Amino acid sequence: MKSSATTVKDYLASLPEDRRAGIEAVRNVILKNLDKDYEECMLYGMIGYAVPHRVWPLGYHCDPKKPLIMCSLASQKNAMTVYLMSVYSDMTERAWFQKAWAKTGKRLDMGGCCIRFKRLEDAALDVIGEAVRRTPAKAYVENYVRILASTGRGPDGKKLKVEGRAKKTAKKATKRAAAKKQARGAAKR
Repeated sequence: MKSSATTVKDYLASLPEDRRAGIEAVRNVILKNLDKDYEECMLYGMIGYAVPHRVWPLGYHCDPKKPLIMCSLASQKNAMTVYLMSVYSDMTERAWFQKAWAKTGKRLDMGGCCIRFKRLEDAALDVIGEAVRRTPAKAYVENYVRILASTGRGPDGKKLKVEGRAKKTAKKATKRAAAKKQARGAAKR
C-alpha cells in the first residue's frame, strides 16, 4: 500500500505498532550499514535509500528529477518488504545474497528485488545489512552505467547513436534479414 507521507517520520507514524517496530528495526540495520554517499528519503510512497543528485547528477534515467534508488523499505498489505536493487541488478550479488540467506535457515520469500517477510523474526537482518554494506554508492552507479550500456544506452539513459561504420554494418544486417525473410516467404508460396 503506497503511502502519501512526505517524510520518513510521518511514514513511520502512519504504521500500526507491530509494523512500525518491524520497519524501524530493518531501517536501523540499513542505516547502520549504508554508505555515506546515499541519502534516506521518501520515494514512490516508501522509505528509500538513493544516490542523490550531488553524487550522481543524472539521476534515475526514467525520471532524471528523481535520485537513483538503491534500496527501499515498505509496509505492504500482506508483508513488510525490502527492495534491494543492488541484489536484483547484479547476478553475483544475487547469488551471494541467496546463499547467505539460506545459511540462516530462514525461508527466503523473494521476487525480483523484493524480500518479503510477515514478522521481523522471519527477516535475516544480518544478511540485509551485509547486502547494503557491500554496495557503496560509487560502485552501484558504475554497475548502473554498465547495465545501461549493455542495452545500448548512455549514462543518461538515452539510446546511443550508432556512428559511421557501425551504422552501415547495422543497416546491411537489417537489409540481409529482410531479404532472408522475403526469400523464406517466397519459398513457402
